Amino acid sequence: MLRWTRLTERQIRKAEAEGKLSGLAGEGKPLPDRSAEAHLDAGEAVGFRMMAEAGALPEEIRLKAQLDAARADWQAASDPAEKKRHMARIADLQMRHEIARDARRKFLR
Repeated sequence: MLRWTRLTERQIRKAEAEGKLSGLAGEGKPLPDRSAEAHLDAGEAVGFRMMAEAGALPEEIRLKAQLDAARADWQAASDPAEKKRHMARIADLQMRHEIARDARRKFLR
């Protein structure tokens, strides 16, 4: 294992010396927050990230984003009737998200 570490470090230093690690996309910026991926299998997280970068989000992820937005709308609402309408939308999106997630899990078995 120590040999791999040294080899890896040597390759990184070589790339730095050749200037291959400068001018990369995102240089100088903080790493993106991927805490939502903590509950995913590493393979699934990589797959989701690749699809997202290619602009092809699975239904499950699209519904999760809509669900987060609906929850924010519910918290911002002050009228009880409006809150009730938002809660119905949250329930619908939550059900559809669970169905999409279960479908993906069954497909991957």
